[in-house]
Amino acid sequence: MLLDFKEIDSTTKLNAKTLFDLVKLSFGVVAGAGALVALVVAYRRQRVDEHNAQREATKLHSERFSQAVDKLGSDSPAVRLGGVHALAGLADDAPTRDLRATCINVLCTYLQLPFTPDPGEDPSHQEEHNRYLALRKVRHTILGLISDHYQRPAGTHRSWQGCDLDLSDVTIDCSMDLRGAKFSDCTLKFVGATFSGGTVYFGGAKFSREVNFAGAKFSGGTVFFDGVKFSSYVNFVGASFSSGTVDFVGANFSKALNFGKATFSGGTVNFEGATFSVSSGADFGRATYSGGTVNFSRVLFSNSSVYFGSGTFSGGTVDFTGANFSGGTADFANSSFSGATVNFDGAIFSSTVNFSGGEDYIGGMGSVSRVYYDGATFTDGTVNFTHAEFFDGTVTFARTDDFAGATFSGTIVDFAGASFSGATVDFAGAEFTGGAVNFQTSSGTTPNGLIAAVGTPVPEWVRLPDEW
Repeated sequence: MLLDFKEIDSTTKLNAKTLFDLVKLSFGVVAGAGALVALVVAYRRQRVDEHNAQREATKLHSERFSQAVDKLGSDSPAVRLGGVHALAGLADDAPTRDLRATCINVLCTYLQLPFTPDPGEDPSHQEEHNRYLALRKVRHTILGLISDHYQRPAGTHRSWQGCDLDLSDVTIDCSMDLRGAKFSDCTLKFVGATFSGGTVYFGGAKFSREVNFAGAKFSGGTVFFDGVKFSSYVNFVGASFSSGTVDFVGANFSKALNFGKATFSGGTVNFEGATFSVSSGADFGRATYSGGTVNFSRVLFSNSSVYFGSGTFSGGTVDFTGANFSGGTADFANSSFSGATVNFDGAIFSSTVNFSGGEDYIGGMGSVSRVYYDGATFTDGTVNFTHAEFFDGTVTFARTDDFAGATFSGTIVDFAGASFSGATVDFAGAEFTGGAVNFQTSSGTTPNGLIAAVGTPVPEWVRLPDEW
């Protein structure tokens, strides 16, 4: 005996009950092991069956896909139309997201193919005209299917949300309804697309990735972005607007917006009541305004850097009536105004506003131009017109009818080096209360109403050329 443990009695016998219990336990262990083996075998068989089913589904999809694509290449518009519906059905039933995306891409690629324009309704071209109409029906059907499927909630049957949509270089001459569509985790491209007719709705759509309309051409119809909340980069670089309407009424931009080098020669681009709360800026630099209307009335630029620099304002109307520039900067540096009407009536500036020109800059407020600031209010910030040139045309800060004159309250107003040589620049009714007003090194005749606006004797914080 060690440490008081008793030795095991090797002579002890197992009774019948104990032996029976051990046998039952052994059978239980064996049965459990057998069940586990059966479960593993069943799981492996299920995986094999699923794999085979997936392989068969993919094989069937590929066969149907080839048949649908062959139909799209047919000379018959009716057969092509059948191929369109076949591909849309394949996208709906695709066993994987990648296969669905492939079907969508083929439909978009078909839209990108060049097509023969309408020869007109002359009887001598009746056959070609009828074929054009038939093939246009095919294109319009695809655009309608895209609208329908991207409006369906993600995760539901026949929804294409989550797949990239590339309509670059596509001519859109019919209506599309994408209201409420959610473009999350996917890209939306209309690069170089032409909007020439119909109405395209994006109201209530949500974008979480870049919205790309770079180089798009708006030559007719209406495109609505009313009330859209853009939480992604919005790109209209180099876009051209020659007719129709593009509507951003009440839209909210919280990421960068870029209309750089855009051309506005007709139609209407409407930002009325929109909100720019984007710290990274809204860029309209190097844009050309030669016709039509660009409306920024009642827009709120909240702590945004808004760049209109190096723009050419030679025609049409750019309207900032009642716009609120709150914080940030509004930069029109080196812009040329030579025929456009630019209206700042009732605008509120509590930011830095820059209309300055470079040392070698020739332009400024050009001939036959109209720039109105009737009733504008400048509080804090800086208004900079250094080296701007005023020749011909009209630039007015005046009281007009029932409008109060522009008010500069605690603002730095800098016209240093500005040239007043023939233009009517009117400060009648304007009010300067504090801040700093600098016309030193300016040349030309004294702007109308300026002396009355700053008061006599001239305050110390107002600097004028000796000859004024």
